[in-house]
This record gives sequence, structure tokens and C-alpha cells, in this order.
Amino acid sequence: MATDFADIFTLSITLRDVLMNLLVALFCGTIISLLYRYTYKGLNYSASFAVSMIMLTMITSIVIMVIGNNLARAFGMVGAMSIIRFRTAVKDATDIMFIFFSLSIGLAAGVQMYTVAIFGTFFISFIFLIINQFDFGHARKREYLLQILMNADDLSGEALSKIIKKHSSRHKMVNMKALGEEGSELMEMSFHVFLKDEAQGNQLVSELKKMAEVNSVNLFFDEN
Repeated sequence: MATDFADIFTLSITLRDVLMNLLVALFCGTIISLLYRYTYKGLNYSASFAVSMIMLTMITSIVIMVIGNNLARAFGMVGAMSIIRFRTAVKDATDIMFIFFSLSIGLAAGVQMYTVAIFGTFFISFIFLIINQFDFGHARKREYLLQILMNADDLSGEALSKIIKKHSSRHKMVNMKALGEEGSELMEMSFHVFLKDEAQGNQLVSELKKMAEVNSVNLFFDEN
């Protein structure tokens, strides 16, 4: 009776099954990696991360095959994984999404749910491509940081405000500080601005630079 009870918690798997699971995981992991490569918009693309998603999908399928229906193996695997310390910080939420995507597909491949793995990969990839194509979730108007370095003695707040209002729908001063040693005539002013037309940001910078009291102008925005 004890033997019969133990059999409930074990899963027999053949070499052919292992090979098929790994091939499906490899195929789906490659699709996920190519999706990441095609849709990445940041500045620090990581080739190692793209390769890691393929390997993560395959490794996850192996972990599931090792565990099978054996509760003892499952608890043992949790204990083994708990001693590993992952110190690489994942800063982009999209990268976290791709990690869970790879893990989920690897789980499906590991339990021989090939239809779920393949269809899920293509369907989720298709939806993500559409979302990415139409920039869904992006703010219609981005907030820019405008920094102006001026001569304090010639400071003309009215003329400056007039130019900023001309090109922005809303603006707010967030910082003003004197630069250099005591007695310096330089003043740095920082504004948060929402441009009326983001394509015309260079015109705002150009008009501000034409002011005699302005030394330099910088316009920043967060790409993410």
C-alpha cells in the first residue's frame, strides 16, 4: 500500500518526452527573445539578457520535469533555490514581464502542455506587439525639465516667462540657485514644462538662447 501511495507522487518520463519538452521550450524561448530584441526601446540593450530568456525557458522546463508529481522533490527544490542570492537589480518593469513570460512558458513545456506553450507564446507576443506599436500607456504629454543659466544682474523674469508660456501649455518653476562663489552673477533656474508641440522644443531652446542675459539652455525628458 505504501508503494502504491508513493507512485501517486511520482511521474515517469521517457527520453523522448524530455527531448520534446526541451525543443518546445527552446522554440518558444527563442520567440520570446526575438520579441524582446525587436520591441526594446531603452538605451542599455543587453544581449546576455536576450540569451538568458531562451535558457531560462529551457531550464524551467527541466526543473518541472525533475519535480514531476513528487512532493519531496518540490520541497527540496524550494530549499535548494532559497540559498541562491540574485543580486542583479531589474530596473525595467518590462524586463520583469519577460522573465515571468519565459518562466510560464517553460512551466507549460515541462508538463507537456505544448499547445498552451506554443499558442500562449504567439498570442501574448501578438498582443504585446500591438500594445508596443501604438505606444499604449504612454502619456500624451511628457513633462520636460528646462534648465536655464542666466546672468543674475540682467535677470528678466517677465521676458523669460513670456517665451516659456508661448511654447508650453503649463510650466512651473522648481528650483533657482546661484552658482559659483559668493558674488557670482550666474543664476540657474529650473522649470517643469509641458510643451504644446513636442516637435518644437528646439524652437523654445533657440528663442531662449537669443536672450542676451541667457548663457545656456538645456531641455531634458525621461525616455522611459
